[in-house]
Amino acid sequence: MKSLSTLWAAFLPAASHTSFRERARACSGAILALLVTGLLSRYLLPHEPSHIFLVGPMGASAVLLFCLPASPLAQPWSVVGGNVLSGLVGAACVRWLGDSVPIAALAVALAIGAMFVLRCLHPPGGAVALTVVMGGPALHAAGFEFPLVPVLLNSLLMVAVAVAYNNLTGRRYPHLQQPPHVNPHATQDPVPTLRLGFKPEDLDAVLKQYNQVLDVSRDDLEEIFLKTEMRAYQRRFGVIACGDIMSKDVATAEFGTPLDEAWSAMRAHKVAALPVLNRARRVIGMVTQGDFLSHSGLDDYHTVRQKLRRFLRRSGVTHTEKAEVVGQIMISKPVFATLATPIIDLVPLMADAGYHHIPVVDEEQRFAGIVTQSDLVAALYESRLALQ
Repeated sequence: MKSLSTLWAAFLPAASHTSFRERARACSGAILALLVTGLLSRYLLPHEPSHIFLVGPMGASAVLLFCLPASPLAQPWSVVGGNVLSGLVGAACVRWLGDSVPIAALAVALAIGAMFVLRCLHPPGGAVALTVVMGGPALHAAGFEFPLVPVLLNSLLMVAVAVAYNNLTGRRYPHLQQPPHVNPHATQDPVPTLRLGFKPEDLDAVLKQYNQVLDVSRDDLEEIFLKTEMRAYQRRFGVIACGDIMSKDVATAEFGTPLDEAWSAMRAHKVAALPVLNRARRVIGMVTQGDFLSHSGLDDYHTVRQKLRRFLRRSGVTHTEKAEVVGQIMISKPVFATLATPIIDLVPLMADAGYHHIPVVDEEQRFAGIVTQSDLVAALYESRLALQ
């Protein structure tokens, strides 16, 4: 009995980690897409009893488009190109070879090969090729018209709904490959988090060795591995929250703080950035020494002192194009953390993205403190010493 249950379990896929909300989102998207596609296709195509306006493989396309929108198999070119190309292959097989079962199997195999070549692999495409060959006299008479009407129309409508619905519900679609991590210092060195642990070249080598089609994009796979690495590091060194290491007595500015006052505050406190708060003490921006330098046009080192003095000097008029207050040069909508954010989550931001100061907010989104690169390095150093 035990061996039988073990054998049965071996045939079952692993349990899904998706939430009920995500499952409901996918189901709702499939309903919407098939309704829109079916109704519009029926309206646009000729009203004949024998005419097909919605093909069965669109149901399989809906599964990919809304359950796996990040999959390479679900991207717009995969859906449209895969379905239409497979339909054309099936129609060609019927015209030149006939409509037997062996021909149907050959059509599916040829369609898969063609999709590989044109980089539009889409599993429902195989069903389209099979449908064309085994669909009976009506489809055979349609010939090469069927892959265009209704297959092309159905595919375009499904993709259009998927683009709108997935993006409105928080899923990036089309799922374009993210650019590689760029060094913020504009050098050829990899970003710090990629100098240890696995590298993109390692992932490429393993994927080549694995030599199978994966239903996940390469950039998603890399992100999953990096986050897994971070979680393992966090488990090893313990969970230290931003609230534990942040500086609390911090110099701040407001939107209307004059530039000379903000600059003097940074010099007096020997800091390179000031959080900009509103009257409710919520973070609305960050102003750094770099903002002062870039807005004052300091591109000639021989005149740095003169230009900086001119930039900081108040104009004394009510209307001027010259920046007068912090709010005119600050970085709005800055990245921030919460009191409970693990400091390990700040490592990619500070090491790779180039952030040097990250404000911390409390449960009411009010400013509570700031974490600097020095705070982070000290905390990681202390946690490592504690393990020795």
